[in-house]
Amino acid sequence: MKKVDFLVVGSGIAGLTYAVKLAEHFHEKKEEVKICVLSKVNEDETATKYAQGGVAGVFDKNQDSFEKHIKDTIICGDGLCKKEIVDFVVKEGPERISEIINWGTQFDKNELGEYDLAKEGGHSEKRIIHHKDITGWEIERALLKKASEFSSIEILAHYFAIDLITEHHLGTKTSRKENIKCFGVYALNRNNKRVETILSKSTLLAAGGAGNIYQSTTNPVISTGDGVAMAYRAKAEVENMEFFQFHPTSLYNPDERPSFLISEAVRGFGGILRCKNKKAFMISYDERGSLAPRDITARAIDAEIKKKGGEFVLLDVRDTDLNKFKTNFPNITEKCFSVGVDIEKQMIPVVPAAHYMCGGIKVDQNSQTSINRLYACGECSSTGLHGANRLASNSLLEALVFANRAFISSINEMKNEHNLSVPEWNMEGTKNPKEWLIIDQATKELQHIMSNYVGIVRSNYRLKKAKDRVDLLFKEMSLEFKDNVPSKSVLELRNMINVAHLIIEQALIRKENKGLHYNIDNL
Repeated sequence: MKKVDFLVVGSGIAGLTYAVKLAEHFHEKKEEVKICVLSKVNEDETATKYAQGGVAGVFDKNQDSFEKHIKDTIICGDGLCKKEIVDFVVKEGPERISEIINWGTQFDKNELGEYDLAKEGGHSEKRIIHHKDITGWEIERALLKKASEFSSIEILAHYFAIDLITEHHLGTKTSRKENIKCFGVYALNRNNKRVETILSKSTLLAAGGAGNIYQSTTNPVISTGDGVAMAYRAKAEVENMEFFQFHPTSLYNPDERPSFLISEAVRGFGGILRCKNKKAFMISYDERGSLAPRDITARAIDAEIKKKGGEFVLLDVRDTDLNKFKTNFPNITEKCFSVGVDIEKQMIPVVPAAHYMCGGIKVDQNSQTSINRLYACGECSSTGLHGANRLASNSLLEALVFANRAFISSINEMKNEHNLSVPEWNMEGTKNPKEWLIIDQATKELQHIMSNYVGIVRSNYRLKKAKDRVDLLFKEMSLEFKDNVPSKSVLELRNMINVAHLIIEQALIRKENKGLHYNIDNL
């Protein structure tokens, strides 16, 4: 049994920012603190690492303003953003970005020494601060380096959080949901295959998204909805799961997983979407053309593919400043070349892919969930910022702002006592799966169901079919979850089925088309 003061599940931008802020605070107060960060793989393998575009923030006060950024966010969110949340995220954003710059993050500057601000879909001004086309990699690098400066932060790699520990595990029942407390987690130590009990005074879920419930996703393979699934099983409130964002432009390469992302900044740079007959088609769907928000662009591409056939559309960058393009997007340029696409002569084949979970664990403005002592931050949370559709590059911004608010709010949790009556994980009677093929096949079946029935365009018939099949899959796999020793594959499948169930149920409940949720029966 391990006892810590603060436990963080996830080592991306949200989790590490929170951990570093806690460490700095208690270091300045000269108080001892134990902060534990869990990563189910290597500590640098996070969704943050793969973020290309950048962080949205108002830095050019001559051309841009908080009011413009707020308006763009709300328009993109299709009327479902919480105005007060959008307001403080946008206004606190530049200060939070400046903090990670002070911690060592390096963003690109122009020849005048000013930040090289980019423009992306849905933004009315250039406000995306970036590091070439590998912004997330640079942020992850800087945060890990900063975290290493504090002896109070312990990062445990290859630790898979299985379940939150609540009264349920103590054999007691609470009469009301709001009385539930989180006492820590049970975690699989993948190094020795043992389940460890980690007690904490306060727990933050920063476990990322769930793109791998779909066949095609830009998310790393670790994105299996672990945080949302754990919170859901612990009876936390989960909302807006029907709003799953498909990035319009992943590189068409069917044999590759995850799909390689062609950043929205490419269209902000001047890239034009064209159908196979080379005609630009986006202006027929939205007056902003290729710079329309992601929900509109993804549906337009889906419609063009269905109308004209084929499996992709084309992104044309040949008329842009190609020398500058190669400087700004070296990773994209190299990737295209590696699959036989010369961007100077050829257009890039692109197709939508599952990208971002706009819903998640419901939190208040301080990242507090409906469970006491439990916070959530980053993609696994639902803050009210994104509404029905996330504005490009607002995700890293949200993570920074809410990590700071979680830090401020959770400091008082230090006064909590550890619950020492928590039992150890019981593995009696469990065994290794007889057939790993069954787990692999069930995962593929789930991805097939979600991609074909719960994708960009939906219908009541397809959603009900999906619900029946996912419910059946859960029943079939229940014995696998109960009888087998915990393993990464089994635990991920369990979480993915939970998340798929939530998306389908909440999609069936919503009777209006908003943002990312488009049901032909709601027309």
